[in-house]
This record gives sequence, C-alpha cells and structure tokens, in this order.
Amino acid sequence: MSIGISDEQAELADSLRKWAASLSPLAAVRAAEGEVSACFADVWAAADEMGIAAIAVPESAGGGGGSLLDQAVALEACAHELVPGGLLGATIGSLLTGRPGRYGVQVHPGGVVWDGGALAADPDRLLLLDDGGTVTSEPGLDLGSRHARLAGGAAASTDERRRLLAVTLAAAEASGVTRWCLETAVDYAKVREQFGQKIGAFQAIKHLCAQMLETAESVTAAAWDAAGAATLHDTDDSADADAQWAFAVDVAQAICFDGAVEVAKACIQVLGGIGFTYEHDAHLYLRRALSLRALVGSADAAAERLTAAAVTGTRRRVDVDLEGRDEAIRPGVRTTSEQIAGLPAAEQRAALVDAGYLTPHWPAPYGLGADPATQLVIDQELGRAGVVRPDLVIAGWAVPTILAHGTDAQRERFVRPSLLGELTWCQLFSEPGSGSDLASLRTRAVRVDGGWSLTGQKVWTSVAERADWGICLARTDPDAPQHKGITYFLVDMRSPGIEVRPLREITGEALFNEVFLDDVLVPDDCVVAEPGDGWKLARTTLANERVAMASARLTKSVERAVELAATRDLGPVARTEVGHQVALATVGGLLGVRTTLRALGGHGPGAESSVAKLLGVRSRQESSELVVTLQGDDLALLGPLGKESDDPLAADVWEQLNTRCLSIAGGTTQILRNVAGERILGLPR
Repeated sequence: MSIGISDEQAELADSLRKWAASLSPLAAVRAAEGEVSACFADVWAAADEMGIAAIAVPESAGGGGGSLLDQAVALEACAHELVPGGLLGATIGSLLTGRPGRYGVQVHPGGVVWDGGALAADPDRLLLLDDGGTVTSEPGLDLGSRHARLAGGAAASTDERRRLLAVTLAAAEASGVTRWCLETAVDYAKVREQFGQKIGAFQAIKHLCAQMLETAESVTAAAWDAAGAATLHDTDDSADADAQWAFAVDVAQAICFDGAVEVAKACIQVLGGIGFTYEHDAHLYLRRALSLRALVGSADAAAERLTAAAVTGTRRRVDVDLEGRDEAIRPGVRTTSEQIAGLPAAEQRAALVDAGYLTPHWPAPYGLGADPATQLVIDQELGRAGVVRPDLVIAGWAVPTILAHGTDAQRERFVRPSLLGELTWCQLFSEPGSGSDLASLRTRAVRVDGGWSLTGQKVWTSVAERADWGICLARTDPDAPQHKGITYFLVDMRSPGIEVRPLREITGEALFNEVFLDDVLVPDDCVVAEPGDGWKLARTTLANERVAMASARLTKSVERAVELAATRDLGPVARTEVGHQVALATVGGLLGVRTTLRALGGHGPGAESSVAKLLGVRSRQESSELVVTLQGDDLALLGPLGKESDDPLAADVWEQLNTRCLSIAGGTTQILRNVAGERILGLPR
C-alpha cells in the first residue's frame, strides 16, 4: 500500500508509476553517468508537461490545485521508478514561490543546493539561504540527481517552513524507493532457486523480506503522516498546527531515511551476487536512499527534537475525517451515550449491552451490525461522555465463534451472559508441545455416551483459575491429517477432572496456568459446529470486523521514558534514544490509523495491520528496557517487583520483564514473520 489511502490517490499513484516507467528513467540515469551539465532534458520536459512538481500549487498560479498529500503521492510514485532530473527541488521551489518551474533549493544554511546542479547559471531558479557565493555543479552519489555546491556565501538563518517542506517531500521519495526495493526482493525470492527450491521458502530469506515489509510500512506511514500534517497546516496557521507538522516531520526524519537505506541494503542481500553488479538497478536505489538521508540531516537530531517536544506535552494527534457520514447518526449516538453516562457505574455495562454499544460490530440482537463509520462515532461519543467499555478479554474471541458457528441454544446460553460479565472465559489452545504449532496438539477427545471425554494438558492459560468456561481444541480423529481431526469444545471449568496449576513467571507473579484434563465430560451440546471443524473455527473472525478509533498516542513505557527525560539530566545520547522510541511508538499508532481509514473506505485490513503487531511488540520491549537502562545502577537497589509497586523502578523492571512475553504470546515473532512472508508477500512455503 502506497502513501495514498483513498481510491483517488491510489489511482493517481498507479497512473503515475505507469507514466514514469514509460519514460525509461533508469536508462536515462545510466546514460547521464558522470555528466554534471544540463541533463535529463527529455524526462524533465515530460514531467513539466504533466505538471508533476506543481500538483499542490494553486490552479490560479498554473498548478494542479491538489493537496500536499496528493503531491507526496506523486513524488512517491515517481521515486518508485527513479525518475531523474530534479523533481524534489522543483516541487519544493514551486511550493515556496507559488510559481511552477525548475528550482534548486538550499534547505540548510551552508548546505548543498538540492537539484541545483543543472541550474547553476540561472540565479532566478536558485532559492538560497546564504547570501552571495558561487554555485557550482558537482557529481553526486545519486546518479539520477544533480545537486550543487555553494561556496563563499555568508551564513543565513534557517527557514523552518522550507526545512519542513523539504523533509516531508523527501520522505515521500524515500517511501517510493523503499517500495521498489521490497517488491524487487520479493519478486526475486519467488523465482530464484537454490538447493532445489525457491529461496523465498528459506526461513532466513522469508524473515528478511518480512522485516523489509515492517520497515517499508513504517516508512510509508511516517511519510504519509508528514504530508497529511502539512496538508492540514495549509488551512490552519495556529501554533498547534505548527507543532503538529513539526512533530510529524521529525518522526518522518527519524524513521524514513534510515529505513529506506536499510531496505535498499536488504534488497541487495536478497538478490545476492546479481544485486552487487553495476548492471542491476538495485544499487541506483541504494544511492538515492543514501543521498536523501544525507540531504535531510541526522535522524538523531530529529529524535532529540522529538524528546524536547514530548517533554513539553506535544503528542501526535490524527483526526479521522468521516466526510459527513456521521451527521445523521451522531445526535442519536450522543444522546444514548450521555444517558448511559448518567447511570450508576454498576448499571452502565448492562445499558451498553442493551444499546448494542459494547460490541456494535456484532450482529443484532447482541450488537448493531454497525459499519465502520458508526463504530467510530460510538467510540467518539462514549469517550466524550466519559464511558469506558469493559474489556471482554477471552470472551471477545470465544463469543464471535459461537455467534458465527454455534447453535441458537448456544447463543442464547452464552452470548448475553458473557457480554454482561456474568461468565468469564479462558482459552485452552496451547500445549507444552504445541505453542505456535497449534495443529500438533495432543489433547484427545473420545466419544462417550452423551458427549466426549477430554484428556490432556493445556498451558499458558490466562485467568483459568477463575474462569467459568473455556474454549478448548482437542483431537477427535487421530487418523486424520493434523488440521482436519480437531474439534472446538466449550468446557465448563467447574467440571470434575479439571486441575488448574498456577505458573510462576519471570516477574515473580502467576498470571498463567497449566490446566490438566483427566477424563473431563463435555456434552454434545457444547460442541461448536461439527466434529473436525475445530481448526477452521479457531481462525474465525466475524466478517464485520471491529474498527477501533486508532490514535498515535505513546505507549506506557515511552511516556515513562519521556517523564525521565523531563525530570533527569539524561544527556544528549539518552535523550536521542528516548526520541527514537517516541518516533517508533508514534508510527505504531499511525499504522492503526491507516487501517481505520482503509476500513472507512470499504477495504479490508492491509499489510499495516499485520505489521502493527510486530512493530508494537518491538516498541514495547525496547521502550520498557530503555526506561530501566536510563536509571543506571539504581537497579542494584531494587525493591520488590510488582506492576503497582510503590517503588517506581520496581514497577519499571516488572514492565520490562513482563513485555518479554509479547514476542511469544499469540504466535512468536518468528512465526508471525513466516505468516507475513507467505500470506502478505506471497513467498512460497
């Protein structure tokens, strides 16, 4: 998925990629190697005719009248094909002057003149910060660009708007470079054979490509957000709009350019020897990525600015525009939400259930069958009224399966009591020998009079010690293939033959349990669907997925790191590390916002929804570890661990240790990368 989310922007990106490819841009880049005078004339003439660099310039000035986000989509598409000749400088200059044309732009005082190499003799087209001096063309690392050197000028003050524009648009180019590198590596891994099979089937290659996907989605999200913040800034000249755009730009600078370089390098690694040859195009994209990173400046400097902004209270806020779809429903939702808020706390849950607001995406009578826009309005209005929905925990997984595949009697028996909190559920899936490899489970179910007898051992079972019911997978046909002979049971946790033993974890607490089943009777009316359907049911989600009101807020440990930066003299290195975690957590939230916007547009979840979990795990683990590291040798004088400990450091260490489970629970990070490689990127099994 490119920067653009709307159908119109997706069509723009697709048409521009095709147009750019028709220009044979890479042939032009190779033909101009070493040439520092006027070059790429044919490509530039075509770009000028298309008005690529002036998409966001007002129509009254000869531009396209589009948004800055539209402009970013166009630059990303052109960078995907490595269109040469100075689009970046031309776009920045056209936006700064309000006049479409070719420009060389000095973004940093004393720095390089971006895309000024072919314009050294045309001072009217050079937008310089320094006074005086001589502009000379210089060959550069990026064979598709012609930058220039300014010598002898007097240093001038920084133009902040110019810098923000430049980083915003350069991030869009970085996203295009990243996308090409990912696609090229994946396409090659699908066809290149070694040792008798496609290299994409090798787990090492699959994981490398999945990590490229994670980085590419992060780069895209950060570039998209910077362009979106710039678009809103064009209609809002408030100090808050300034701060939001600057924050989004610093996130992009911290994420996009290092990310583009890493993906370009990984592309060459997947390509192997052919990728290291001059004849292959991969090195041209690596050169562009390295050049962009050098032009925009240090990611660490951006990270330190993010820390400073976060300490003063700035957080990225991304508003979701419902485009009028909320106007007809919002008054009624607001009234109902306020009525629920006015009830005693003990009565609010039942009112949420009765209104369908606890699970609005579920079908009636347990929900509203609400579309994404209605779900978001309900989220907004409940939040505005101060109503907090209770967490269904495991019931949120068990009940949808019963709704979709259970009998009317099962729905009547289990759904409403679960919503009301009268029933607590646990999940009896994992076993000592089958964690991520769920299909290898060994708990057996044998047919007996009136039902089934279950015998086996389950592990890592949260809340089993207090659960009323458990959803359980057991093997009913030992002769069937692994995925075929499994059945989905609803198990009364008070049944004879069930023993629950707590498992003490590395935090010192016991949140998980082992569950032993010894000839546990499960009646026939507690089998969901048919025997043998269990594997399919275990992967069930309702067709009408829950759409959450995503935000780019920071996670608990990142907020704690910001608190430490505000209250301790951490030094520049540590403050930079905090800023990088601020950027990573913000991008994790942005991925969620993009998923929400895709749902509003009628599209299913894209790659960003899968990447968000992997990125979220990394963010929480890294930030919780950083929080402890920032406190130095105080760790040696630690009090008793506990999530709510009176000793802040003890609580911080508890969080660090507890987050180790995140890359294991719900499928290990390595297994999820296998899944991403196969199901998203299409790599062979």
